[in-house]
Amino acid sequence: MDDTAPEWARGIGRIAVLTGAGISTDSGIPDYRGPDGVWTRAPEDVDVFRYANFVADPAVRARFWRRYLHHPAWRAEPNPGHRALAALECSGIALRILTQNIDGLHQRAGSTARKVLELHGSMHEVVCLGCSARTPTARILDRVAAGEADPSCPDCGGILKLGVVLFGQYLDADTIGQAEKIAKASQLLLAVGTSLQVEPVASLCRVAVEAGAHLVIVNRDPTPYDRLATEVIREPIGTALPRITAMLAA
Repeated sequence: MDDTAPEWARGIGRIAVLTGAGISTDSGIPDYRGPDGVWTRAPEDVDVFRYANFVADPAVRARFWRRYLHHPAWRAEPNPGHRALAALECSGIALRILTQNIDGLHQRAGSTARKVLELHGSMHEVVCLGCSARTPTARILDRVAAGEADPSCPDCGGILKLGVVLFGQYLDADTIGQAEKIAKASQLLLAVGTSLQVEPVASLCRVAVEAGAHLVIVNRDPTPYDRLATEVIREPIGTALPRITAMLAA
């Protein structure tokens, strides 16, 4: 290890990385709460992502599907931040990614799928709220593009929902439980591109620190957990993460 590396980067063998929307903005996917974020530009769109509204109103579902039909994530490619984490895994360090993102870019960058825990689900599959059947999202969006405003389940006629956690839904208990175990076992938790305003995911930072891990936050804006961090880095993620991962792999 380079003697110039900070203490938190030395002798680290187990790393958990908590990623949020900020890691994907360099791929052309807007974040949610930033100056040009989805909710900042169109706060009324939050209502479309509320579970109760989605289930109750076909018009809301139609707006939702129209929004995802041309979502920039379908055209996005992994960026240097995603690739840096995949390279760190290849270095032999025990690395797990806990992501709030639904875009699948970590896996496309080369991170092993079983080592990426998608806390909020995936936009690449759709689930039926009636029979629980799962379908690739592309098939449903083809139906939307062909004129079905609110496509229903072909098996039972039930409501179809993107396989992600909407506002008002609880996170899967097994998933968050697994995330807590990973945070507790880590020597270093990197929180990258997340506002750390959404619980219970944000509290993974506290779980890691209380178990003895270093917490390093890489984010443009202040977060509620900055005071717990060993270091807070405001450098752009696309340059900070490759630098940090190279240090850790040395």
